[in-house]
Amino acid sequence: MAESPAKVQKAGGGRSCCVCNERRAALKRPKTLEQICRECFFAVFEEEIHQVIMQNQLFKPGERIAIGASGGKDSTVLACVLSELNRRHNYGLDLFLLSVDEGITGYRDDSLETVKRNEVQYGLPLKIVSYKDLYGWTMDEIVKIIGLKNNCTFCGVFRRQALDRGAALLKVDKLATGHNADDIAETVLLNILRGDIARLSRCTAITTGEDGPIPRCKPFKYTYEKEIVIYPDNFAELVC
Repeated sequence: MAESPAKVQKAGGGRSCCVCNERRAALKRPKTLEQICRECFFAVFEEEIHQVIMQNQLFKPGERIAIGASGGKDSTVLACVLSELNRRHNYGLDLFLLSVDEGITGYRDDSLETVKRNEVQYGLPLKIVSYKDLYGWTMDEIVKIIGLKNNCTFCGVFRRQALDRGAALLKVDKLATGHNADDIAETVLLNILRGDIARLSRCTAITTGEDGPIPRCKPFKYTYEKEIVIYPDNFAELVC
């Protein structure tokens, strides 16, 4: 019996893509272990996120959605994918980038520049809220008072509230964050170790805060971090 096209060795070495059976496979998907070409990975990655959005009814036409933009890989890819899917599938969403400047010298400067580039690249309005404007203190000034111990706890609480306040200023209906499957798995393990049963029961929800003024959703709930890292590399090569 002849081998299936997906297993046929291409001239010059390497297997053919298991999706299109035409191009040479360029990578193995961390999520499924499939041998796949760059073009098909790009398409499959976006389609899976589209299906998550549709199956979980994350958005409704006409909604204003803020994307929590830190300038890191997760939020940058989220901005790119949501912008593309909104255009391709006509979600009818008004998308905004929302970033927080904690006032930590040498920490947030570069990432804020990345967010500003995203604003231009994806054509999404950007709102930056700062600890200084919201609380009258930068994080550097807070650390001078409280010291280095437990400063991350303070910053985490302030950052969450800053995102809520920024979302309120933008008058959005939801806040989308770049939390991925790895983040959620880590949170589950931490809550198990802490014995925090109440938080354990809600930490895997794809949408939280529905009883509050601005719900938060995680379009990347089922997306592996390794694939989020691979995606922008493929994007750069495909558009060149």
